[in-house]
Amino acid sequence: MLSILKRLPETLQATIMLRLFGLTKIPLLFFIRPSVVEIDDRRIVVKVPLRRRTKNHLGAMYFGVLAAGADCAGGLLAMRLIMERGKNISLVFGRFTADFLKQAEGDVLFTCEDGEAITRLVEQAIGGTERVETPVHVVATVPDRLGTEPVARFTLLLSLKKR
Repeated sequence: MLSILKRLPETLQATIMLRLFGLTKIPLLFFIRPSVVEIDDRRIVVKVPLRRRTKNHLGAMYFGVLAAGADCAGGLLAMRLIMERGKNISLVFGRFTADFLKQAEGDVLFTCEDGEAITRLVEQAIGGTERVETPVHVVATVPDRLGTEPVARFTLLLSLKKR
């Protein structure tokens, strides 16, 4: 099974891992059906579709789903880097701030370009015994409706500690 997974494109591998993590650990993530559109050491783009289950009463994406999408984008990049290094590191988010700028009336892309800062944080966590933290920024867009104009901006405090 693992050898088959390794032959798939990296975005599909990441999507499968994200959904399995959601199914086994955080069912809400599985429920909203996120998929990884792009991933490398510096950047990740996660897509959450606007569907009946993710809409609010106004037909836009529910703010809780937007928060979960931001969590996916910031957390998955860190999880990928931790898994590549084969270390046992706990990952949590401390503070979470959000600016909701416009209604998200379509599929939302969550983009995090803080891969370099996350890489440094992972290396710090591996080399020490104390909890280390860094802010992670995620921008949400609805390309089909608004192009690159943000509908929301998030800052999550990523916190790591070697177990």
